[in-house]
Amino acid sequence: MNNPLTDPYFVLNKVYSGGKYLKQALKETVVEPLHKSRTVKICYGVLEKDIYLEYLINANVEKSPKNAIKLILKIALYLLEFMQKHGYVVVDYAVSLTKKLGKEGAAGFVNAFLRSYKIPSLPQKTDEKLSVECSAPVWLVKKLRRSYKEEAAAILNAPSNGICTRFTKNAEEYLVNPHICTPFDGVYIFPNFVRDENFFNGDYTFQSVGSIAVCDVVKSCGKLLDACAAPGGKSVLLSAKCGEVTACEIHEHRVQLIKDYKNRMHAENVTAVCADSTVFNSEYEGKFDAVLCDVPCSGTGVINENPDIKLFRKESDIPELNKIQLAILNNCARYVKKGGWLYYSTCSVLPEENDSIIYEFCRLHPEYDLKIPKSFLAHRITKYGLQFLPHISMGAGFFVTSFERMR
Repeated sequence: MNNPLTDPYFVLNKVYSGGKYLKQALKETVVEPLHKSRTVKICYGVLEKDIYLEYLINANVEKSPKNAIKLILKIALYLLEFMQKHGYVVVDYAVSLTKKLGKEGAAGFVNAFLRSYKIPSLPQKTDEKLSVECSAPVWLVKKLRRSYKEEAAAILNAPSNGICTRFTKNAEEYLVNPHICTPFDGVYIFPNFVRDENFFNGDYTFQSVGSIAVCDVVKSCGKLLDACAAPGGKSVLLSAKCGEVTACEIHEHRVQLIKDYKNRMHAENVTAVCADSTVFNSEYEGKFDAVLCDVPCSGTGVINENPDIKLFRKESDIPELNKIQLAILNNCARYVKKGGWLYYSTCSVLPEENDSIIYEFCRLHPEYDLKIPKSFLAHRITKYGLQFLPHISMGAGFFVTSFERMR
């Protein structure tokens, strides 16, 4: 009989000990095909509840266990507390895995812990309490409470709505399955979606509703530069309403992702280029009708889809990201011709990556007029743009705004 803790352990060990992102770890780990969906669910769930599980373990031990044993406990606790699995079965599986990993000496501890642990009281301080309740880093809780007040918990707890799928044709045959309609043509969210051969034919692709909302505000034009384009979803979608799309990416291996994406979706007018969008390219000066800067960011708006962000992202990362964001926007402003448009977007809910960057850009660039766009996806209008929030925007936490070059 398959031990349901084994495959999740080997995947998650690459995340916790190897520093890999979950999607990469899942791709690199051979898991039992019959139970792959269960493994994926457990892996995402453990990362989603990591801070709560850590708090639960620490409240029941005098000394924190070593990493391998702690990971076994986290997986077992997730099965017990969030998947309502039978206690004695989960305990047996956890002890068996402990022995299989050559840690027989810890088997007794694992057995005793899982049979006797108690649910502790939550911390009394508001930030720490919310951190445990929402399983989010304290620094992120503090920032969201400062910016969104009582909505912070709703933002942190907003679930993924499912698999957002954008169809180019033949959507009807898939709409017999449960789905949610979005405000965008041909775009639906499914609780479950099994990829088939039509994916490789380019009949549909998977793209977040927030990413699609960003593309929706971009006006039709002749020549567009997508300054931070990988893996290529925005470039391909925008190729349908722009004559030529130049898709830039700083890392060569990610340039190949754009090429593969555009070939699969038959977007012949997309050209993928390896380039650093913080570095001026004289050949691009004043050449584009529009430039989209979907800049590197904290990813705090998509933690419901990527829970490992909570594990890896640090508060100290934000100032460095801010420098890159402003550098890209300042540089790419030189590429827009007079009368053209410049767009800025992130998948962040932090004002310092959104409104604060736009404030600084406006101060430095009087040749641009801020033109806050409109969107069919539910949002909040900030001083400088549109903020999509996970709890009101179908799970999406994105920011977008636009400028027209007037001078």
